[in-house]
Amino acid sequence: MLSSLLWFLVVDNLLARLSGSGVFIQGYAVCLFAVGKFPNTVSGLKQWALLTTQTRRNEVGLSVNPDKTGLVAFTRKRKLPGFFEPQFFGVKLSFSGSVKYLGVILDSRLTWREHVDVKTRKAHNLLWACRRASGARGLKPKVVHWLYVAIVRPSIYFTSLVWWPGCQTSSAKKRLSKVQRLASLGITGAIRTTPTGAMEALSGLPPLDLVIQGEARSAAHRLWSLGVLVLSSPQSRA
Repeated sequence: MLSSLLWFLVVDNLLARLSGSGVFIQGYAVCLFAVGKFPNTVSGLKQWALLTTQTRRNEVGLSVNPDKTGLVAFTRKRKLPGFFEPQFFGVKLSFSGSVKYLGVILDSRLTWREHVDVKTRKAHNLLWACRRASGARGLKPKVVHWLYVAIVRPSIYFTSLVWWPGCQTSSAKKRLSKVQRLASLGITGAIRTTPTGAMEALSGLPPLDLVIQGEARSAAHRLWSLGVLVLSSPQSRA
C-alpha cells in the first residue's frame, strides 16, 4: 500500500503539469497521448510531454529506461509527413507497430489481431502443458473443465471491455474456436473428428467469442453502476 501511495504522490504532480495542455496522460503505468490533425503538431506535443516527464523524474530521483518506452502512431495513414521522432532521456524513440499496455496489445490500427493471436497462443500452450503434466492416465473431465473455465478462459477474456470488437472477425472466431475445441476434447474424451459444436453442447461451453462479449458487457454494466461512462465500438479509433 505504501509503495502505491508514494507512486501516486509522484505522478499526481506530473498529471497536474500536463493537464489542459493538449496531451492526455494515463497513470498508474504512465501513458501519454497526443492527438491532432497535423503530424508536426502532434510530434511537438509529444516531445514537450516527454521533456516534462523527464524533468519530473529528475526532480524526484527516479530512473527510467527509455529503451522500454514504446511509440505508436494510431492512424490509418501510411505516411506522416512532418512528424519527427521525439527523444526521451537522450534516446530517440522509434515507431513500432504495436505496444503492450497493462496486458493489452495495442496495434497501430486498433484491429486487435495481435492481441487475439497472443492470447489464443498462450491459452493453447497452457492447455497442452496441462495435458503433458497429467501423465499417461490424464486428468478427469471435471478437472479439465475446471482448469479451462477457472484459469484458461479468464486469461483470454481479461480486459475484454477494451478489445472485444477484435473477436468479431471470422479469423478471430476461428482461432478462439481452436482453443475451445482442444479443451472440449479433454473434457468429453471424444474422438478428434467430433464436431466442435457438439462437444461444446455436451460440455456446457458457449462459443468463446460470445463469452468474451458477455464478459465485456458485464464489465461495462459494473462500471456504469459506479458512474463511469464507457464508450466502445468496433469502429473506434484513437
